[in-house]
Amino acid sequence: MSDAKVILELALGIAHQAGKLLMDRPASWNLTEKSTAIDFATQMDTASEKLIVDAILAARPHDGIIGEEGASREGTSGLTWIIDPIDGTVNYFYGLPGWNISIAVKDETGVLVGVVHAPSITSTWHAVRGEGAYLNEIRLECNNPVLLNQALIATGFAYEIKDRAHQIEIVDHLIPMIRDIRRIGAAATDLCCVATGMVDGYIETGLKEWDLAAGELIAREAGAIVTTQMWRGLELTICAGPVLHERLSREIPA
Repeated sequence: MSDAKVILELALGIAHQAGKLLMDRPASWNLTEKSTAIDFATQMDTASEKLIVDAILAARPHDGIIGEEGASREGTSGLTWIIDPIDGTVNYFYGLPGWNISIAVKDETGVLVGVVHAPSITSTWHAVRGEGAYLNEIRLECNNPVLLNQALIATGFAYEIKDRAHQIEIVDHLIPMIRDIRRIGAAATDLCCVATGMVDGYIETGLKEWDLAAGELIAREAGAIVTTQMWRGLELTICAGPVLHERLSREIPA
């Protein structure tokens, strides 16, 4: 078994362990405010990250780690794990589906392995660079070609209220041109839904490395194009099959 496949199997096992922890929802919540009052972490975000980090270090003590909830460790192996212990914390807090555990591993050339495990919808996506993307062992291919007027587009909105005014301009501009909009509530799940063909494209600003790493690899390995560019001082991510990606990029308001 290749080194990448060994790492994939480890990441899958750890993601499922974290999923079991998170499916046992607490009776009460401890909330920690982050960037704004509506951007928060729960005690379960912290517990999930601890479980993931402990499991990684037990198996691979020389790897680096970057975690949304503060885990940070320089490694010496050339590999770094990028962790979002609950992507879609608001969904998780409210008991809505679609939240996930996102785990990626990168080397000197980019993301090597990506796992997105969404236990509330019994979905586990994974990819190894150059070897395709899978949902529950079924190989994926994104929708392509898709015309703009037939496109179902996922999106999300920033925690910073001032940024939402810019984001809504994109929605206002696109909504007369497309099939419809979907708001799933977890960036990695959105990216994986593009990979699966459950939506045709995805647009969002302000994504962090832990939001993008695993889902972006999975989408790319399913044939999608994923770009992030500066737009009005924000980092704008567009993910879609090649035909739709080109059209969406042209339709973003200046």
